[in-house]
Amino acid sequence: MYQPPAFRETRVEVMHDLIRRYPLGLVVSAGPGGLMASPLPFLLDPGPEPWGTLRAHLARANPHAAQLAQAAECMVLFRGEQGYVSPAWYATKAATGQVVPTWDYAVVQARGAPRIVEQADWLTRQLEGLTAAQESQRQPAWSPGDAPEAFLRAQMAAIVGLEIPIADLEGKWKMSQNRSAEDRAGVIQGLAAPGDPHRHPRLAEEVAKRADPHSEEPYKQPLNKS
Repeated sequence: MYQPPAFRETRVEVMHDLIRRYPLGLVVSAGPGGLMASPLPFLLDPGPEPWGTLRAHLARANPHAAQLAQAAECMVLFRGEQGYVSPAWYATKAATGQVVPTWDYAVVQARGAPRIVEQADWLTRQLEGLTAAQESQRQPAWSPGDAPEAFLRAQMAAIVGLEIPIADLEGKWKMSQNRSAEDRAGVIQGLAAPGDPHRHPRLAEEVAKRADPHSEEPYKQPLNKS
């Protein structure tokens, strides 16, 4: 993807953090059937590959499963906070009027060779891990073992696993870093303003963190923050 230096993120731990916080990735591949895309929730194993391994599952009946089984490479896109940036927020608007709208966002792009997995023990571990990653926030937590065994077997027979060792990982945090300090302050204020139709407090925090060169953890915040 296009990467102006100001927006490029190279820290593996920061990109991994976005994947874990926003695990619904869009896996894209090309093959005899043309371009195909499937939104799937992923688990991330940080090693032993340089950038980790992505694991997911999809319906056996999904034509994309057959294409991925033959694909030499696929791409998975993960999106973090994103939102519209109005030129009305910029200090430059009042000074010169030479401003236009834009969009701020954080994305991670992973590439690798996909592998379709059908082993029952792999699928069991995948389903248990994916469920635990979300249900751990709930009390009492639901687990696959709570479902009737025959029902669970039937559900598992209808899916296949997907494993993608990450061969390349790119991160892009476009958070108004190319604007002046005054314009960034206006963006933060506008995104945080209670009455603004484009209010987005979480995005305002991300813009503020990217504007602070001393911030060591630019993308970590509580999951339940509104």
